[in-house]
This record gives sequence, C-alpha cells and structure tokens, in this order.
Amino acid sequence: MAISTLNRLSSQFNRLPSLSPFTKSLLTRSFAKVADRIVKLSAIDPDGQKREIVGLSGQTLLKALANNGLIDPASHRLEEIEACSAECEVNIAQEWLERLPLRSYDEEYVLKRNSRARVLNKHSRLSCQVVLTQDLQGMVVAVPEPKPWDIP
Repeated sequence: MAISTLNRLSSQFNRLPSLSPFTKSLLTRSFAKVADRIVKLSAIDPDGQKREIVGLSGQTLLKALANNGLIDPASHRLEEIEACSAECEVNIAQEWLERLPLRSYDEEYVLKRNSRARVLNKHSRLSCQVVLTQDLQGMVVAVPEPKPWDIP
C-alpha cells in the first residue's frame, strides 16, 4: 500500500508544470529510495495478537516497534547500550536468528542483568541493537509483557 502510494505521488510530481525537471527527478528518486528501504515485519504483541509493522532499513527495530505503538518510546529514549535497562527486550523467531549478527558482549551483559526472564534466552535481543535490513523482510518478533514495575 505504501509503495503504491509513493509511486502514485511520484507520477503526479512529473505532471506539475511549476517544478523544474531537476526538482521532479530529485523528488522521484527520493520516493524510490524510501520505497526500496521499507522492511515489513510481523510482531506478536503482549496480548498474543499478530500485527504487521513497517520499518526502514538502517532503522533500529526499537524505532519500528515504537512507531507502530508496540513499545512506549518514553521507556527507552536512548539507543545507547550503556544506558539500556532492557525495556526494549524482544524475542526473535528461531528461523530469523541466523540472519542477525551475534549479540555483542554489552548486549549479552544487559540482557543477563535486566532480562525479564532473568535467564539468557537465545531468542532474546534488545530491539535497540537490532538494525533492520532488507534481509529481515518478514521477520517475526514477539514483544513480551512489560515488567510490573515499568507499568505506570
């Protein structure tokens, strides 16, 4: 849906007489780039409902989940591992684990220290440390329930 809308807008820009040819080509190219960066994912919310979410390659999984209302953006304002307390922990489906880079030492440390399960699960990742790529198109993630002490 988003790609067809971008393509439609792109064709409408070409019909505008007031835009210079350079501006038209610039707008058309930028729309194509956005469409090429779209990564569609499936997320299982804490209630067990499957939701389709959209992110952009180069963006963190945290940003995509927050933009789609699955993680409260205020609970994790910084995407720096030193400030992380694992509020952005997600579980990645088995078939997608090998497509992700290995967890860094810092990510493992934060997960062990602050994990909701208190045990390091191979499916657990910090969404602030997972950068979306086109290889992750269709990835399935589960967003666990918030910790009781995190609920206002």
